[in-house]
Formats: sequence, structure tokens, C-alpha cells
Amino acid sequence: MRIVRFVEKGGEGRYGVIEGDDVYAVEGEVFGDLNRGERVGALSELRLLAPCQPTKVVAVGLNYAAHAAESQKEVPAEPILFLKPPSAVIGPGEKIVYPAISQWVDHEAELVAVVGRRARNVAAGEALDYLLGYTCGNDVSARDLQRRDGQWARGKGFDTFCPLGPWIVTDLEPGDLSIACRVNGQVRQESRTSHMVFSVAELVAHVTQVMTLEPGDVILTGTPAGIGPLQRGDRVEVEIEGVGVLENRVV
Repeated sequence: MRIVRFVEKGGEGRYGVIEGDDVYAVEGEVFGDLNRGERVGALSELRLLAPCQPTKVVAVGLNYAAHAAESQKEVPAEPILFLKPPSAVIGPGEKIVYPAISQWVDHEAELVAVVGRRARNVAAGEALDYLLGYTCGNDVSARDLQRRDGQWARGKGFDTFCPLGPWIVTDLEPGDLSIACRVNGQVRQESRTSHMVFSVAELVAHVTQVMTLEPGDVILTGTPAGIGPLQRGDRVEVEIEGVGVLENRVV
């Protein structure tokens, strides 16, 4: 199942499910008993929003060995966690705003796990049962500010620095999916989720030892090698096998 958030002209954001080229309204709870309602319209006619509204955006650093190597860092012994503010979240087609105070902004393509029910102290063997599904994400980073500060809050926390979408795919096995990033059609990152240092299940278990995850919260599971700079005017795409393509422009 593919779950979207969309907005109709003059309306508020709503959840829907995609069947073929059409979107149907969600009846019931998207994070509970979800049923297909009436047809809303063709997917191409609707403006899509970020597919969820997280209270927490948990991100993972250096979760691919090749990315750790290109960053001249050791592979971590346990997951490195940081937070991006919910105000950083934007949806497919929305614009990434290049901050005036930065001279170096990178893309980071990531598989994103979307929490489906409250999770606290979850065992790795049960962790995937707590997820609604998966989407694409871009952990946009002002690298110069990140390195200058010595911590990551400012460099990764700007408004628009967390594109998510285009939808949530349920019933997807996350262990070995292709992941890629393209800038203006040129491939910058290309890997597979099987190259993660810590699996999605291990990440969910690790995070929930620290904090309670609520429905709609997300975990950005790390980026593969090939991170690189973005410029104003660029078109950046994140594509994940079984999910789709998240596209945003930089302004």
C-alpha cells in the first residue's frame, strides 16, 4: 500500500491511499484501522505534502562504512543519533532554501522508516512491527556550519532541510534496497541498504532505548557514500527501490 498526504485547493492536508493512478481518501486512522474511502482524484491532479507530520525526526550518522571512510571517520561501534527539527520537513516538489549564512550545502539520500505505533524499549526482533512503512528522505546539511560548530544542530536544522516523500510504502522489506541520489540528472550516490552498518531493526531498537517514538515519527537511517554539494537552481532526486522518487529544487 502507498499512503500519501495531499491537499486540495483551499483545503487542509488529508491522508489518502494510491491505487493505480488514483487517490482514495483514508477512512479510519492512518496509524490504526485504515480503510479505503471514496475516490478523491487522479494522483497527477493533487499536490502532495510530506507523507507524515513527525513530532521527532531522528537521524543516524555514519551508518554506511563507505560514507564513514569518505568523511575520514571510524565506523561507529553503536549508532550515532542526532535530531532534526520538525520545522525542517518539506514534501515532494517543495523547495530547499539555501541559507545565506552557508557556503557549502550537501545532499544526503536516505531510506526513512516511519513509525506506526508508540514504541518504547522495543527489541530488535520485534522492531519492524512498530513501523507503518518507508519513504525517501534527504538529510540536507550545511557542511561548513556543521564542521565549524563541532555539533550538528545548526548545520542540519534549517527550515526545508528534511525533504520527505513522495509517499509511505507499507509491507516493504528494507534489508536490501537500491538507493540513489541524482543532481540535475547526474548520479551522485548509488548503493544498497544492505550496506548499512546497523539495520533498520537495530536502529529502531537503539532509538527506543532513549526516547519514545510516536506514530508519524521518522528515523533517517543514514546516507551512503557520494555526498556532494548543491547549488541554487539544482534539481535533486532521491530514489529508493520499491518506494519511488523524491524530487526537490534548491532556491
